[in-house]
Amino acid sequence: MLAKQKEGEIMSLMNNKLAISGGKAVRTREFPAWPQYDNSENKALIDILESGQWWRMANNAVEVFEKEFADYHNASSALAVSNGTHALEVALKTYGIGAGDEVIIPAFTFVSTALCVQNVGAKPILVDVDADTFNISPEKILAAITPKTKAIIPVHMAGHFVDYHKIQKIAESHNLFIIQDAAHAHGASINNNKVGDWQNIACFSFQNFKLMTAGEGGLLLFPSEELRETAFLYHNCGRPQNDKQYQHLVVGSNYRYSPFLAAILSQQLKRLPEQNALRHKNGLILADNISKISSVSMQQCRSEITTHPYYMAIFILDENINRDFVVAALNAEGIPAFNAYKPLYYLDSFLHDFADEDKSDITAMYKKACPVTDTIGSQGIWIHHRALLGNEQDIDDIIASFNKVLTSSHSELSVKKLETC
Repeated sequence: MLAKQKEGEIMSLMNNKLAISGGKAVRTREFPAWPQYDNSENKALIDILESGQWWRMANNAVEVFEKEFADYHNASSALAVSNGTHALEVALKTYGIGAGDEVIIPAFTFVSTALCVQNVGAKPILVDVDADTFNISPEKILAAITPKTKAIIPVHMAGHFVDYHKIQKIAESHNLFIIQDAAHAHGASINNNKVGDWQNIACFSFQNFKLMTAGEGGLLLFPSEELRETAFLYHNCGRPQNDKQYQHLVVGSNYRYSPFLAAILSQQLKRLPEQNALRHKNGLILADNISKISSVSMQQCRSEITTHPYYMAIFILDENINRDFVVAALNAEGIPAFNAYKPLYYLDSFLHDFADEDKSDITAMYKKACPVTDTIGSQGIWIHHRALLGNEQDIDDIIASFNKVLTSSHSELSVKKLETC
């Protein structure tokens, strides 16, 4: 009897030992694969191949997808482009934003939100995000407006809708354009309103990790056909649609999209509603359980959000927790965890524009002005949305892994212990 009890204790200790240290992992099977596809993508690609018309201007597959995507998001029209970064650049050019202009963006976002502004010759102005949703703070936007400000690019972080009414009121009172960075927000809604219900340009990405993907791609939604016609010029080397006279009316570039990729996306869109519903459901279950662990918190989902597609499940660890170790330990337990984006003001690409200033001073200035962003940058982690496409056991495994890692006595778990070693 005592031998069996001792064996049970040993087995319990082995199970609680972190996988990163040789213990048994919580998961030994994969989460649902990403991208997801079936024979419908295969048939769509074959149809394009056998048509013999592989160029956007000779095949209507891109236009078909644009209409499908615009209709699903309640927008007037759409324009598919080469990638999400280019979508943002085309939007800025469509609104006439360039050298000497300032554009307000969140300090916590993927680098493309800043690169697009820099690439048209304008200056990105960083503001902090809210501590609950990690979306751009309307109050900080208001404080950052100057006579040079021409636009705001709010990011629907991880698919959680921004506080749109406040941002719209600010933009209207200061005569500013709004360009939605909806790279994470395919199918997202607030009070049952989707991205296209707002009267401005919204930009999406179809890069391989995104909620819909063809490997690469981007798209702009428009509130009017007039804006789409202008954007079309910029994406088509300055030429109007159906031009036969080699007119080049603006200084554009070639951002055209491929019919092969558009055909894939038409099939991906068909799965999006069901996938979003599942991610939203599992995301709320995960958030409710994570709230019971004292050393970690999760991006909140406000009550007015009707569809949160959870492009990422984002978490913040307490300041005394070694974030990098936790990410490595979660991966060892079978959870696809990653470090959060770095704040933009730490990136060489952003600091490049401050050639005549001390870059460390610029970073220090923004670090002081953006405490929430700085915390997310140092203590934030995220889990890929494919982990939310599984069943209840998959969500239980994520919760169990967080509990296992964060309640362990592993010496590397604590930042303070590491600093005193």
